[in-house]
Amino acid sequence: MSLARRASAEFAGTGLLVAAVVGSGIAAARLSPQDVGLQLLENVIAAASALGSLILTFGPVSGAHFNPIVSVADWWLGRRAGTGLTRRDLGGYVLAQVLGAISGAVLGDVMFGLPAVTWSHTHRYGEHLWLGEVVATGGLLLLIVALARSGRTAAAPAAVGAYIGAACWFTSSTSFANPAVTIGRAFTDTFAGIAPVSVPGFVAAQLLGGVLALAAIAWWYPDADRSIDTVVPPTEQEGDASMSALPATHVVITVSAGHRRRPRHIRDATTFAKTVHRDPAARAGQQDRSGPDRNAS
Repeated sequence: MSLARRASAEFAGTGLLVAAVVGSGIAAARLSPQDVGLQLLENVIAAASALGSLILTFGPVSGAHFNPIVSVADWWLGRRAGTGLTRRDLGGYVLAQVLGAISGAVLGDVMFGLPAVTWSHTHRYGEHLWLGEVVATGGLLLLIVALARSGRTAAAPAAVGAYIGAACWFTSSTSFANPAVTIGRAFTDTFAGIAPVSVPGFVAAQLLGGVLALAAIAWWYPDADRSIDTVVPPTEQEGDASMSALPATHVVITVSAGHRRRPRHIRDATTFAKTVHRDPAARAGQQDRSGPDRNAS
């Protein structure tokens, strides 16, 4: 699949995610003006639900990164085997994510009758907030790779959404955990905004969290670069119609110890289950669909 098509999916997915965060924040502030805790709860439920839905929607196209940290990790972990993003792809993904996040903030404001762009005045500054971003971002990346490494990628949309929802509460920073989203949220002076002067500190903390997560992955999963062919699914190569994106968000194909093979790109999750797990019931269902037994009288 072409980079343009994948990048457009990253743009749209990141934009809709930020629109959900900003829009639900505005709605929460209007519906519960006297209760900040309730505002946060309403905002988190909407944002986490939107994230899981968007992963399901755009995963088959681009891998549904929506986050430069995830894209960098995909490039880094797949660079030796040539299974992750290329540097050109990485640049395209990050640019699309940042522009999408800004567009999503504008969309959220306009939907609620606010000026398209108003710089946020919500200052989020301090070591405790930066530590919260380190924890939130590192935990997110670790979760993604752990799901991939253990073959539980079908749970990725729910698990990632649940983690972000929880981290909004257990971290002091309310879990931005995403440089592109952080930049986008500077363009709205609403409940979800962050002052532009606070953005560099948050982004630096997120990058540090990503680096620490990669170090933890190297320690806890020392064979990750040998037994995992790709962290995030994404893509059929340009001009090769036989190589299709997998539908889960962060998909890997493991290989047995001492034996390496190239990734198998499989058309859909049903075929994946039949191929990898050799489910007898699935095979029987496939035979039933093929028509009656020709030897039957």
